[in-house]
Amino acid sequence: MVAYLAMIAATVLAFLWIRGEGESLVDQGRGAVAVAEAAALAEPSVLARVLLAMAVITACARLSGLAFQHLLAQPPVMGEIVAGLLLGPSVLGALVPGACEWLLPASAAPSLGIVAKLGVVLFMFLVGLEFDVRLLRGSTHATLAVAHASIAFPFVLGAALALVLYPLYSNAGVDFTVFALFLGVSMSVTAFPVLARILTDRKMQGTRLGVTALACAAVGDASAWCLLAFVSGVARARLDGAWLTLGLVVAFVVAMALVVRPLAARFAAREETRTGDVSATSLAAIFVLLLLSAAATEAMGIHALFGAFLFGAAMPHEGRLAAQVRVRLEDVVVVLLLPLFFAFTGMRTELSLLHTQDDWAFAGLCIVVATIGKILGTSVAARAAGMGGRDAGALGILMNTRGLMELIVLNVGLEMGVLSPSLFAMLVLMALVTTFMTTPLLALVMPRARRA
Repeated sequence: MVAYLAMIAATVLAFLWIRGEGESLVDQGRGAVAVAEAAALAEPSVLARVLLAMAVITACARLSGLAFQHLLAQPPVMGEIVAGLLLGPSVLGALVPGACEWLLPASAAPSLGIVAKLGVVLFMFLVGLEFDVRLLRGSTHATLAVAHASIAFPFVLGAALALVLYPLYSNAGVDFTVFALFLGVSMSVTAFPVLARILTDRKMQGTRLGVTALACAAVGDASAWCLLAFVSGVARARLDGAWLTLGLVVAFVVAMALVVRPLAARFAAREETRTGDVSATSLAAIFVLLLLSAAATEAMGIHALFGAFLFGAAMPHEGRLAAQVRVRLEDVVVVLLLPLFFAFTGMRTELSLLHTQDDWAFAGLCIVVATIGKILGTSVAARAAGMGGRDAGALGILMNTRGLMELIVLNVGLEMGVLSPSLFAMLVLMALVTTFMTTPLLALVMPRARRA
């Protein structure tokens, strides 16, 4: 015991001696730390800012989602979008100036954006894992026809709307052709992830209508992204970008169907012969291929979420491997990561740019044109393809869901200088209203008992 206490005392005395010698030293290289640098060191780290923002967004999104679900009979995803708007400059920034910058400073925004995008990529993989292609056998041509009709009709109406909006809301130097093309594309987009969330929340993702809606949205949005690439090429006087993107997407889909799908089936069959949980090595292989698939479509110029969805669709949907992947991913993705995607995008959207009554009137016109274009174009094409009247109407309502994929497209137009800030705000409002109306209209066309 005496030796132990002596060792502790000697250690303390040795440290005190070292400390005394060290405090007398002068840093020959840097000198005293600058006051500004010291202040910067005292600031919270980017990681702390991101974690704080994630905590606030997750809590607000959950509370808002529950409120929308139980009080307004809307799927929770609608509440998550509203939570993002409440935390953004439109509400929180207006009520408490500087609060948005404190909650999400410029230094932390890129990191939070990457986490949010990763969340939606993982979610679309889970949606693809639920995608049963057997329900579409015998209706592939009809699905393609409906998907492209849901683009063509609203595209024409959007281009016609440009005749009214171009003299009032175009930026100086923007050619009418580019303006009309981009407005047509903005009316044609369907929000693939938001549509998937609505179907999942209402337990419709496994029905024939739900699968058809997802397939139409997938085909339609892939075409819309190619069209967006074409419009960007026209704006930048480069017409080869759209054709290259289309060729790469076709080759990628063929590779998924003919190469990845058989290999994934063999991999899943091998896992069925084993006992216990799926190994960490097997999960790592799945995640590596998932990330490579998402990176491939992102590099093609469409979006990473389509690569994630296609890889999920290429995997077997039944069996031990698929079940355990769902169990391990679903809660974290849906509860933590996916709300970040909706909230982060909403936090960057400012709706206070609409000032005059004319602005609001034209915003209402955009909503009417977008709604008529999507619902009517999709429904008529679905009826012509042999779908029943009620199902065709429900499909049109589902395809009218635009959500935050529309906001991504609008941000591209804003960055290119095609959209003015006022028109950008109008189209953001259009995207939100058309998404919010999906659930009540769907409840009218497809009663709950019929959907069940």
